[in-house]
Amino acid sequence: MVVSSLRRTSEEHVTVCLEDGTEIPSTAVVIAELLLFTGKDLDEETLEQLHFLSQRALAQEKAIKLLSYTRMSSKELRDKLVRKGTDASIAEAAVEKLQELRLLDDAEYAAAVVRHYTAKGYGTARVRAELSRRGVDRDLWEEALENAPPSEEKIDRFVQTKLKDPDDREQVRKVSAALYRRGYSWDEIRAAINRYSESL
Repeated sequence: MVVSSLRRTSEEHVTVCLEDGTEIPSTAVVIAELLLFTGKDLDEETLEQLHFLSQRALAQEKAIKLLSYTRMSSKELRDKLVRKGTDASIAEAAVEKLQELRLLDDAEYAAAVVRHYTAKGYGTARVRAELSRRGVDRDLWEEALENAPPSEEKIDRFVQTKLKDPDDREQVRKVSAALYRRGYSWDEIRAAINRYSESL
């Protein structure tokens, strides 16, 4: 298949026009990588490469734009690209390329999620649930949680603020339930309430 023209549509983008009327939106980087020029005869393998590399490059651009708004896990980014119309295999390839370029790092993202939620006073169970919801690989959870700041200060502050009378069973039940919903274990809750009682 012969390249009939290369039409620049912006500084970074080029449309490859083929002799059969097909137009392939691409990027200047892909054109340079494949050494394309007007009149070049593309064999089947090069044509396939052109399609794949062009789609991946455009998906990468979309992905980088999405990441400029907010941090995401690889899974969140892949899912968002697919929802925005990118083919699943191309979305996967774009995500892998960004990981390779170190523009997407799930370990760093896991650490950021842990820091954010522990700073807001959430316990380990809630943080784990959040990492799971965001599609972070389970292998990355423990290291991120190990480096989290100690939660004692947060849970103690919560108990001091909410529990007026540690002898009031209903108050203790409500505070305990609230802490459990925030992701603290019953052992952590019991210990915090005991520390508060002893400090009075």
